[in-house]
Amino acid sequence: MSDVFQTFLDAIAAGDDSHAEQAALALAHEGDAALSSLHELLTGDDPDRRWWAARGLSAVGTQAAQNLLLTALDDPDPYVRACAAQGLGELRAEGAAAGLARCLTDPSTLVSRIAADSLARIGAPSVPFLITALQEGEVAARAGAARALSIIQPEEAVPALCAALDDPSAIVTYYAEEALERMGVGMVFFQP
Repeated sequence: MSDVFQTFLDAIAAGDDSHAEQAALALAHEGDAALSSLHELLTGDDPDRRWWAARGLSAVGTQAAQNLLLTALDDPDPYVRACAAQGLGELRAEGAAAGLARCLTDPSTLVSRIAADSLARIGAPSVPFLITALQEGEVAARAGAARALSIIQPEEAVPALCAALDDPSAIVTYYAEEALERMGVGMVFFQP
């Protein structure tokens, strides 16, 4: 175990979030060498330690770290799932789009909202998943998908966004309108 990882564990045990965050960021310099210890922390019983493991994996950021973060999207604790979703979004982990799209239906509104934000950060690779969620998901998933699409503004989403204008949910309709407005769809330009 490296000194950096021991500092990380000590800060977590002390409940010192500021030092734990600094140590998590320092784990980035350890790279994949920190993964074994982070994986052990991620699979432990303590949700706080699992949350910090997800935070550490986000700081490491390698493909192998992203793969471990993907597994944390299924953690029983919603805060761990939210931390993993946030990290994957910050890393713009294109390979996480399908897993994050699944999180749009998470029972925790925190997780579903962060998943939508992360999909928006990932951008174009998320679009097919967001269109499907907008067309087939429950209200929270449709709203999150429409909101993410309003940020990405992909042309291929215009038909789904137009259809969402008739959605029974006012929030879905709002975000669909916002997306189409940002994209300039439906605007008429004329010369006076």
